[in-house]
Amino acid sequence: MTAFVLVSGGYTGGWIWREVAALLRERGHSAHPVTLTGMGDRRHLAGPDTDLETHIEDVVQVLDHEDVHEAVLVGHCYGLHPLLGAADRRVGRVGSMVYLDGGLPSDGDAGVDVMPDPAVRDRWLRRAAELGGGHLAPPPPLDDEELWGSLAGVSAADRERLARLAAPQPLATMTRPLRLTGGALDLPGTGIFCTANGTGIALVKALVAAGDPRSARLTDPKVGYFDLDTGHYPMLSRPGELTEVLVRAAAGEGRRLG
Repeated sequence: MTAFVLVSGGYTGGWIWREVAALLRERGHSAHPVTLTGMGDRRHLAGPDTDLETHIEDVVQVLDHEDVHEAVLVGHCYGLHPLLGAADRRVGRVGSMVYLDGGLPSDGDAGVDVMPDPAVRDRWLRRAAELGGGHLAPPPPLDDEELWGSLAGVSAADRERLARLAAPQPLATMTRPLRLTGGALDLPGTGIFCTANGTGIALVKALVAAGDPRSARLTDPKVGYFDLDTGHYPMLSRPGELTEVLVRAAAGEGRRLG
């Protein structure tokens, strides 16, 4: 049995993993969806001091209170930041990590730093300043896929659920830098790319071939890769396929680039 700790991305909460968590449990694993402070059904707890360290502590507390060992930590998009921070603080409880369709942050990176398009980053920050009282970034309309990411494959019913349950993102969770000692980056990992959202193994191979200095970590033999032919929310659009890939990732499978 493998313990999966599932950390959601921006605007969402533990609810987004409902189907995947049920499928993992059906296969005999344990699944622990995390709702970060200020998100999901904990949105009422958001305040100006809710920051990345708050979210890291949320994940740390799940690891401690559920008493998991050799856990597979799964982070979606922004969720990679608290995932890495928690793994760094509890490296002895973590077996491996899964990076689900998000940029891999380094020590000193804030969430806004790894947004691939500076214009989108500036628009996100401007929305927080103008519409969120300076400490919240309100969820955009679903047709704004620059901020949401691709919704390819998400059903009408799940789009309605996403819009209804979306919560404002506490601003400081995206602007406070991630601080790592390095232990978490030595753990085995798996990158899962959602190709309809614009990234895949082929693109990463091209970065490596071009000698991009940021790509050195991507060729580590402890890191494997999978492509999923869907948009940015496979836990909604392809929960069965995502579950299968998570189980394979836990078993150390995945394409290597080294």
